[in-house]
Amino acid sequence: MIGVCSPKLAGLRCETLSVPRQITSLQLWEEIVKIHPRLAVIRDQVVFAVQQEYVLLGDQLLVLQPGDEVAIIPPISGG
Repeated sequence: MIGVCSPKLAGLRCETLSVPRQITSLQLWEEIVKIHPRLAVIRDQVVFAVQQEYVLLGDQLLVLQPGDEVAIIPPISGG
């Protein structure tokens, strides 16, 4: 079980998900989108932070531990 946080995107602060211990970042994204389908539209713009380290979506293998936190970093615009 991992904690996933995305207050602005999913309309909630954090939730706990059960996912395989070894999973690619893209597979993890797909698991999250199954629960929150409206997040699918930002797939090409989103970045994860796993235990406060940035991870791009792709084939990168994540080895997650129970209680790990995964934050979804939404698209950011600057000026």
